[in-house]
Formats: sequence, C-alpha cells, structure tokens
Amino acid sequence: MDLDLRKLRYFVAVAEHRHFGRAARQLFIAQPVLSRQIRALEQELGCALLTRTTRSVELTSAGELLHEEAKEIIAGVDAALRRVHDAAGGVQRLVVAFSPGLPASEAVRAYSARYPRIEIDLLPVRWWEQDMPLRDGRAHVGFLRRPFDDTGLRTVPIGHERKVACVPVTHPLAGRATLGMADLEGEQILDVPTRRTSSVEEKFEHIAAGHGIALVPTGVARSYSRPDLVYLPVGDLPPVETCLAVVRGRRERRLLDFLRIATEALREPAGRTAAPGA
Repeated sequence: MDLDLRKLRYFVAVAEHRHFGRAARQLFIAQPVLSRQIRALEQELGCALLTRTTRSVELTSAGELLHEEAKEIIAGVDAALRRVHDAAGGVQRLVVAFSPGLPASEAVRAYSARYPRIEIDLLPVRWWEQDMPLRDGRAHVGFLRRPFDDTGLRTVPIGHERKVACVPVTHPLAGRATLGMADLEGEQILDVPTRRTSSVEEKFEHIAAGHGIALVPTGVARSYSRPDLVYLPVGDLPPVETCLAVVRGRRERRLLDFLRIATEALREPAGRTAAPGA
C-alpha cells in the first residue's frame, strides 16, 4: 500500500489542532473535504485514527503512533526537497539545530565571518527529540544538551550546565535561596516523559497555573524570565553536558569547518561550569 503524503499532512494538522475546523483553515481547504480525506486514510489503513465527538477530536493509540511517525516522514521529505532545490540553485546551506536556551549565535557569527557565502538556518528542537532533526535530515549539526539518543551520532563535548527548579511565585518554596532534591519530594515534575509539553512556553504556562514544577537548565531560565515564576538553585542536582552532534560518517567540508569553528567559539574553559543565574 502506498500512503498519500497529502493525506498524512492533513492528518498531522488535525492531530496538532485536535479540531477539524482549525486544521481546515490552516490547510486552506473546506472542512468537509478534510473530513473525507481523513476517513479515506482510516479506510486505507484499516483502523480508526481519531475519536470524534461533537466538541473534540482525540487520537486513538494507532493515531498517536501515526502522528509521531508521520511528522518524521513529512519532515524528512521536506528536508529532501529543500536539499534538491538548493542543489539546483547552487545554494550552499547549513542547518543548525539547537536546544532551548543554548545560544548558537556566537558560533554562527564566527562561521559566517569565515564563510559568508554559506547560508545558515537555525532550527529549535523539542527537549524529548533533540536528535531527531539530525536523523531525518532537517539539520546538519545540533548544539544539544544531554540526555538524548546518541546512537549513530558523533558528539563533541562543549561544557556543562546546572539546572534550577522553576516554581510559581506563589509556591511555598518560592522564598527559599537554595533547594535540595529532598525539598522537591512529592512535587509534580513536568520534565518526565509522561508529561511532555510541546514547547518551553507551554511548560511554563502549566507551572504558572499550578500544575507542577520543572527542573530546567540555567540557559532556559535566563531566556524565559517571567514575573510569575521563580528559579531556585538545586545544590545536589548534577550538571548536564552540552555538546555538538552530527550523524557519524558525514564528511561534508562545510560541516567539518562548522564543527571546528563552533567548538572553539562555544567550548567552556576547562573546569568551569555555568552557574545558576550566571
């Protein structure tokens, strides 16, 4: 069976919006057309992807799996098409993925100063799938923080970063100067895989609303200062490693040059770890 890429795009839009009307508006098609296409996709696959009610649309277990798989398929196809167009137009491009709160700008400036004809694109990644843009071809190199799946990747250590506890300003712990992990026992931690959020902004909205707390890197804390949130150092929490990552075996000249220049620009001096609030 050959899957229709257009139907996959339609399905992803519905899965993201959980609403046929909003998905149809995003896709610039009529809602009945979208509904027919999704029903046709379900018939082709022989299983239900969505549970529909008068007020909401939810994904079945099969729909959840297809949503994740379809995003990777579409991203890989889009990346391949972009590479084809670049090759046809003689464009040299380097796509740099980066984790939230890890600024790659210093490395990009240093590289662009040496190689101004190579276009640089920057791609933010979600914390639970940092390595995915490298694997599906959307990015050439990533400036990432562990943990992530490094199978098949070459990594270059850059430095270490402390984590801080992010709590609502109304939280009983908000007035403390420092915390230990024992202070957080019994708290709802939003960083665990069972409570994924689609963005850092969404996670902070949940925290501000009192739905839990999070342990976030200091770079994220610096980038997302809010009056309704407090960031508290956690003294006994180990730092996390930051690194550059590429798919093992890739030898393009522009990629190797970027790795060399970025390592020099971003690597911390030996023995120094980013301090909370620094």
